[in-house]
Amino acid sequence: MKLTVIGGGSTYTPELTDGFSRLRDVLPIDELWLVDPDDERRELVAGVSRRMFARAGHPGRIRATADLVEGVADADVVLIQLRIGGQAARLGDETWPHEACCIGQETTGPGGLAKALRTVPVVLEVAEAVRRHAKPGAWIVDFTNPVGIVTRALLQAGHRAVGLCNVAIGFQRRFARLLDADPSRVRLDHVGLNHLTWERGVLLDGTDVLPSLLQDRLPELAAEVELPAPLLETLGMVPSYYLRYFYAHDRVLDEQRHERPRAAQVMDVERELLRLYADPSVDEKPAVLSERGGAFYSEAAVDLIASLLSDRGDVQVANVRNDGLLPFLPDDHVIEAPAMIGADGPVAVPVAPLPADLQGLIGHVAGYERLALDAALHTGSAARGRQLVEHALLAHPLVGQWDRAERLADLLLARNAEHLAWAR
Repeated sequence: MKLTVIGGGSTYTPELTDGFSRLRDVLPIDELWLVDPDDERRELVAGVSRRMFARAGHPGRIRATADLVEGVADADVVLIQLRIGGQAARLGDETWPHEACCIGQETTGPGGLAKALRTVPVVLEVAEAVRRHAKPGAWIVDFTNPVGIVTRALLQAGHRAVGLCNVAIGFQRRFARLLDADPSRVRLDHVGLNHLTWERGVLLDGTDVLPSLLQDRLPELAAEVELPAPLLETLGMVPSYYLRYFYAHDRVLDEQRHERPRAAQVMDVERELLRLYADPSVDEKPAVLSERGGAFYSEAAVDLIASLLSDRGDVQVANVRNDGLLPFLPDDHVIEAPAMIGADGPVAVPVAPLPADLQGLIGHVAGYERLALDAALHTGSAARGRQLVEHALLAHPLVGQWDRAERLADLLLARNAEHLAWAR
C-alpha cells in the first residue's frame, strides 16, 4: 500500500510515523511518501521518519518529494495536512482580529475564515491531482483546518474524502483515564460541527456514565475544557475546548490580549523539533512533540484508514455529510459525529435530537460555514470577493455586526491578499 502525506514536512509528521510504526499490523504500509515544497523541512522530517521505521523494524520505504504528481501517483490513500502561509499566517489569524474586539483563532471566527480562504483552493488543486494520478477509488483524508469547510469543499467537488479531527479521540482517551478503563471500552455520543462539538454521553461498555462523571468529577471536567463548572452542570454535557470562544468570548479575548500567542509558542517548539530531527541519533518521537499539539492524531488516522480500506464497518467519529442526521441542516453540510466506516465510505449513525440551544448555535455556525466556502471558492472580481468575505464575517456569531464585519474584512484582506488570487 502507498500512503502519501501532503504537507509531509510538517513537524507533526513524526507523530504519524510513530503511529504507522506501532500499528503496522493494523495498517501495513509498503511506501510512505512525504510531499512538501520546503526542501529543508521535508528532508529533515523524512530522515527522522526513516530512522523511526528502522528502529521499529518496519519494512516500509519512506520517500520524500516536492513533486505533487510523483507523490500521489498510484497512491491508495492521500492524507492532507496543510497550513498555507505557515505559522506566520497563523500568528496573524490569532492577533489581527483583536483590533476589532474579536477573538483570534486559526479555525473559528475571523481567523478561521482567513485560513479557509487561503486553504480551500490549494486543497482542491491537490485533490484534482489525486483524482488524475492516484489509484482509482483512492481516499483523501483531510486533517487540514478548518476541517468541516475543507471537507465539504472536497465532497462538493466529487472527491472521495472524509475529514478527521483529533478532538474526539482526545476526549475518549481522557474519559478512559478518568474511568481507569481501556479506551476500547469507551464510546462517545459526540456531535456537532468540527470544533463546535459536545460530548452528550460517555458509554462505558454500553452504559452512559456521563451523569455520574458530571456529579463526581465536575471540577476536573470543567478544568479540562477551561469552562465554568456551573455551565457544564446546566448543559448536562461536556463542550469541547473550542466552545470557550463562544461561551466565554470576552474572557478569552482578554486572555489573548495579555498572553503570548499560541502560534509564537509553536514556532519555538518547531525550532526545537527541527533541531532534533537533524540529529542523526534521534530515531524515535521526541517528547517535545507533545507540546506541538495533535495528540492521538496517528491513532485516529490509522483506525480511519484501516477501516476504509478493509471494510471493517466499525464506528468512529469523523467529518461526514449530514444526510438528514441533523434535520435542521442541509443534507450536504458536513458534520462531526460517530459514523460507520467501511469500504464505501463513512455513514453517520443516528443520534438523539439535539436541544434547542445546540441546534441554534450549530445552525448559526453552519450558515457562516456555507458563506465561508462560497468566499473561498470565489474567482471573480475583487469587489465581489470582498462582499462575500463581509457576508461570511457578518454571519459568524462571534462577529454579527456590520461595522465590525467591514473592519475585519479590511484587516483580513490586508494580511492575506498574497494568498487570494482575486485580491492581488
